Amino acid sequence: MNRHNERYSRLSKMGSIKRSCIFLLSLFCLFLIFGSFNGSDLLGAQLPSGRKANPSENILLVAAASNLRFAMEDIVDEFGKAFQTEIQVAYGSSGSFTAQLMAGAPFDLFFSADEVLPRKLISKGLALEDTLYRYGTGRIVLWVSNGSAIHPEREGMKALLHPSVHKIAMANPRHAPYGAAAVAALKNTGLYESLRARLVFGENISEAAHFVRKGSAEIGILSYAHAVSLPLKDDGRFWPIPATSYPPLNQGAIILQQSRNVPLSKSFINFIIEGLGREIMKGYGYKTQKDSR
Repeated sequence: MNRHNERYSRLSKMGSIKRSCIFLLSLFCLFLIFGSFNGSDLLGAQLPSGRKANPSENILLVAAASNLRFAMEDIVDEFGKAFQTEIQVAYGSSGSFTAQLMAGAPFDLFFSADEVLPRKLISKGLALEDTLYRYGTGRIVLWVSNGSAIHPEREGMKALLHPSVHKIAMANPRHAPYGAAAVAALKNTGLYESLRARLVFGENISEAAHFVRKGSAEIGILSYAHAVSLPLKDDGRFWPIPATSYPPLNQGAIILQQSRNVPLSKSFINFIIEGLGREIMKGYGYKTQKDSR
């Protein structure tokens, strides 16, 4: 019995050491990409433009939810022309970015797909409380390829029950607000329990769009912005899911405590909520606060 206990104890210690090593390796990889714990040094990691970060340069590092990719690319282009500055953007799920920011990822701004996660960063002292802005409200849609026998534009949510539907692509609801909205819409229409076994999750909404566009799923619950952007715009058809069937996708931006250029960060946010960026957002289907007044 003693030998058994000793062996079990050794195995437990080895397991703990292994888990600790994996955790530390994950942190090491994270900061090779995103920088040091204090956010002041990128450790030579290559940024989206291929240049190394230099705190003296007039640049902003932005973490943005994947649903924003198409609108943000246009906004960054116009802002760069107007302000003669450089914006470097990384895209991903809002939940994953929040974890990275809590670990010290060196961004200036965070554009989330909700307002809950920015408030969480404020509560942790990692973001400037008076800089939380709602820059838009998103929408979700059902999307199918042009050759599909499914017609969500005629069948609505019942299109998910079509005999040819074996897999339904959506963002992971655990850390992607658009995925959580998709689950809410399914539950609100009474379809969730019957369809949950068919759901396939992308790490973020862009990966979910990739799944359904490449045929790994027959239908997808995607963002409106993805549906009206290339290549999905030309490759398929979509139906906007009624906004009453899921909580509002109010999306918030916030300036992080470690930002090296707060004035420029504020100018970028103002460009989106007040300037030309607002019109770009509307073009991708986002509702702005001014539109709701």
